[in-house]
This record gives sequence, structure tokens and C-alpha cells, in this order.
Amino acid sequence: MSDPYDPYHPSSAQDPFRIPESDFRVPDQDRFRAPEPPAGVPDPIIGEPLPAAEALVAPMIPAPEASSVEGPTVAGRIAEEVVAWLKTLASAAVYATLIVTFGFQVARVEGQSMAPTLADQDRLIVNKAAYRFFEEPQIGDIVMLYYPLNPEKSFVKRVIAKEGDQVRIINGRVYRNDVPINDDYVPADYRSHDDWGPEVVPEGQYFVMGDHRNNSSDSRHWRWVPKKYIIGKVQLRWWPLPHARIF
Repeated sequence: MSDPYDPYHPSSAQDPFRIPESDFRVPDQDRFRAPEPPAGVPDPIIGEPLPAAEALVAPMIPAPEASSVEGPTVAGRIAEEVVAWLKTLASAAVYATLIVTFGFQVARVEGQSMAPTLADQDRLIVNKAAYRFFEEPQIGDIVMLYYPLNPEKSFVKRVIAKEGDQVRIINGRVYRNDVPINDDYVPADYRSHDDWGPEVVPEGQYFVMGDHRNNSSDSRHWRWVPKKYIIGKVQLRWWPLPHARIF
């Protein structure tokens, strides 16, 4: 009679479910691996030959080469700065030349011939474009002009008469076409007491006088001023600042 079976303390001889170790077998892995299709055989899905299996090789990325170009030297940078400044100065000189030639000019009064309207050392802005492009000199305008007897010098005077006008001065009183001009800007102690004329202003000429009649060299002494000698219209007195004024 065989021993009774104890399920809690089974022995190898008594365990009916135990499989002997000799019956275990490790399956061959190659038996479950799908065979690789030979190269050149059309793929059954895409219909194109499959390429032969190749080993993947990582691409070689060349190392960056050191730049052989050197940055500008200190001397080179200084030279570039100097050239840039010279270009700026040259441009400014060109613009200033154009402005002075065709636009505006800064002038300084020397003397008292235009007192009390203008004083010695007053600074003025002369509009050179006004008579060049827009209008003719008008009676009463204060103008900057070249001295007819020496064009290297320039004066500031007031236009009294223009071409075709008859000018006469009697005891310092100025008449234009036999009508006394309105010269209230001349104080009594600045008036002269001379006589001049009558004379008619020639074509293309102007008759000018200083406001300080008894201390001015003007058309009473050197007669007419050609239009081409009139530089421009005195537009502004900007110095001294407390006496700044637009004319």
C-alpha cells in the first residue's frame, strides 16, 4: 500500500504535478526568426526590389576650421574713424557752401551808418534767395550790397528808389517823384541838411541811403547800385538777443 499523499509537504516522489527537470528544453531562437528575403526580390507590398542589407555608418562631420581672417587692428579702426570724420566734414562744407551761396548768409554790422535801426556789431541773417528767386528789391528794404567803387567790400543800406524814380534831396528832406518819403525811422538828430538832385535812377539800378543820414556813405556820394551788386535782403537781427528783430 502506498504512502498517503500530503499536499502541504509533498515529496518529489509524491508530487503528481512535478515535471522532471530533464524534460525542460530551451527552444531554438532561430526557429522563430523570419528569414530575410534575398536582395533583388520584389517586395510583395510595394513591388520594388529590396536593397541589400547594409551596415549603418554614422556620417563623418568635419570639425570646423579656425578662421584665418583676423579682425581689424587698432590702427585700422582709427584710420576708418578718421576717414568717416573727413567725409562728414566734407559733406558739411558742401552743404554750408550751398546755403551761403544760394540761401542765407550771416553778416556783422560795422559802423553806425544804419543807426538807430542797426547798431555796430549787430549780427544779421541775410536772405540771398529772396531776390535771386522770388522778388525784386522793394523800396524800404534793408539790403546787403557790394560797394560799387570796391566790390570786395560790402555795406548794409536801405533802398530809397528804384529804376525810373526821380530822387531829390532838399535840406536833408528826401523826395521821390516829388513826393516826400516817409522816413520816420530817422530821428531828428540823425538827419542831414544837404541838397542833392534831382536825378532819375537808371534802368537796372537802385538808390540807397543809410538811416544815419549825417554819418553814412551812400548813393549821395557814389550814386547808383546795380541790381547784381545787391547780395540779399536783411531778414533778421539775431544778436544781441534782447534786440532780436525780423525785418
